[in-house]
Amino acid sequence: MKIAILGLGYVGITAAACLASQGHEVIGVDPNPTKVDAILAGRSPITEPGVAEMLSAAVKDGLITASTAVAPQIADCDLALVCVGTPSAVDGSHNMTHIAEVSRQLAELLKTHSESSLTVVYRSTIRPGTIEELIRPIFDSVLGTESTRVELVYNPEFLRESSAVTDFFAPPKIVIGTKTGERCQVLDEINDGIDAPVFYVKYRESEITKFVDNTFHAVKTVFANEIGRICIQLGISAAEVHKIFISDTKLNISPYYLRPGGPFGGSCLPKDVRALQFVSRVSGGQTHLIDSLINSNEAHKSFLFDYISQGLRYGAQVLMVGIAFKDNSDDLRESPNVDLARMLITAGHQLSIFDPHVAPHNLLGQNLGVLSNSPFIRELLIDQTAAEQKRWDLVVDTRSSAGRYAIKADRTVDINRL
Repeated sequence: MKIAILGLGYVGITAAACLASQGHEVIGVDPNPTKVDAILAGRSPITEPGVAEMLSAAVKDGLITASTAVAPQIADCDLALVCVGTPSAVDGSHNMTHIAEVSRQLAELLKTHSESSLTVVYRSTIRPGTIEELIRPIFDSVLGTESTRVELVYNPEFLRESSAVTDFFAPPKIVIGTKTGERCQVLDEINDGIDAPVFYVKYRESEITKFVDNTFHAVKTVFANEIGRICIQLGISAAEVHKIFISDTKLNISPYYLRPGGPFGGSCLPKDVRALQFVSRVSGGQTHLIDSLINSNEAHKSFLFDYISQGLRYGAQVLMVGIAFKDNSDDLRESPNVDLARMLITAGHQLSIFDPHVAPHNLLGQNLGVLSNSPFIRELLIDQTAAEQKRWDLVVDTRSSAGRYAIKADRTVDINRL
């Protein structure tokens, strides 16, 4: 199958590598020339286990190409996957600028190829009603009565950074949203052989799925951390309480996102919680728990700083292990560890940062923007040798991984095991 992928961030790159590994011919499109050049050279522009190897092999086999603009050959594709970013706007809603522009470009392309038809599948997180109220009108305005040549589908992704390849081939579920809730033949072919429950629903049910999932993940994280704070204040082992709680798999559902530890962050949970809050405000949803999540998450950052700073002298030598929001990832977007690092510096401590997956010269796009807004990260990053050479007053372990290295410290705080 010939597949175009528009937007080569984590979701787009992972999809490109995985689909090409199955023998599909992939055309990637992204306005960032650095990303495109890396792909054409067979290098992955992101850190994600398994992606680099598959991408390199696919380029050698001639199964992946990339460009910075929508090319005419996309009109001949069987499928176009839209994976562009939908970052948070000032009011908390998702910024749909990239979605609208890519939709317009595809519509204009099909207008000049009057014999072509195309299945356009959106994987970006979009608020309910986007396809019916924004995307479909764009195609209708450009193509008129010929817009029936375009099949619009919403197919949310459920990829976790650092395990995205595994999740691509073994997702927890497959959700396919169409106008009537009927099947999509192209996606059925793509998903053939994947063992996962499949839900065929209408657009709005599929569009809200990621909001529900990510907001619940955020709820679980905040709940666990609030319990953890209470336990610490009362001299109770939060780790033991956690063991008891997750043992109940009948009522407490699952252990994921429920261990007291670091705040939530990254590219999905914060922006999707804010976006759902916006949806609630404009619809009169009165979602008080959801409205409290960001505030509670910010409070937990301050709590963690106070907790790890207890008894720490001014000017102490502190090593933070892990600055990206998650292990096996170089993603700095809304990483709570950046905020924690900033608090430690402001308090007058001598901070160094060791993260084996974060190399400033490899960062692109929004990750590079984080460095611009927080230039101290670049200056404080050290390698493994430097981390192991001295004895630290305090090691702040954001990964539960300091034990993998010969790091010496008077005190180590693993914030994921309070």
